[in-house]
Amino acid sequence: MKILKIITLIAFLASISSIVCGFLLDLDYSQKLIGFGVLGLFLIVFPLFSYYRWKGKNLKDYMLTKENLDKMRENQQDSRK
Repeated sequence: MKILKIITLIAFLASISSIVCGFLLDLDYSQKLIGFGVLGLFLIVFPLFSYYRWKGKNLKDYMLTKENLDKMRENQQDSRK
């Protein structure tokens, strides 16, 4: 799983450097560099990061089901006492 973290980091650095180069360098394709950097962040880095962080976790713990809402209400009442 460490390889996925490294790939995500490399893609993040490439996207950020593309955005920074697009802003700092006066080239004909500066806006394309910025655009590709933003696309890289949202289409590659964010899904990879989300997959890496959510792998192995139970999704039902984070959903608003009736049981979880009841637990939240119960915890809220306990904290007010």
